[in-house]
Amino acid sequence: MRVKGFTLIELMVVILIVGILAAASVPMMRGRIDSAKWSEANATAGTIKSAVRVYFAEHGSAPTGLLSVSATQTLLGFTDADLTGTYFVPGDYNITAVNSDGQATVAVTGSQTNAPTGTKTLSATGTWN
Repeated sequence: MRVKGFTLIELMVVILIVGILAAASVPMMRGRIDSAKWSEANATAGTIKSAVRVYFAEHGSAPTGLLSVSATQTLLGFTDADLTGTYFVPGDYNITAVNSDGQATVAVTGSQTNAPTGTKTLSATGTWN
């Protein structure tokens, strides 16, 4: 009589394949999580760029004291709650330059414990580096 079922070796091969797939997917998922966190900073930096552009159009020059957004947020019409997100706070955003067209460059560095590491910049042309 023949018994139907899987042998121990077949089960071990399946477990090995699943383990390899899991080990390969963890780094990819971690990269996706950091990318999702940076998208919050990208959206807020884009809002800051738009506010600087509007200020420039209304006043003919960039706001003075462009060291940090927290220092100029009143001029741009922001409150602390407007720039506070899950991973980034107002002090994380720095306007580094404004060109002659009113296009700002915004650098973002996460200071929260759950923020991604490093610094990224939203350039005057709109590219996220």
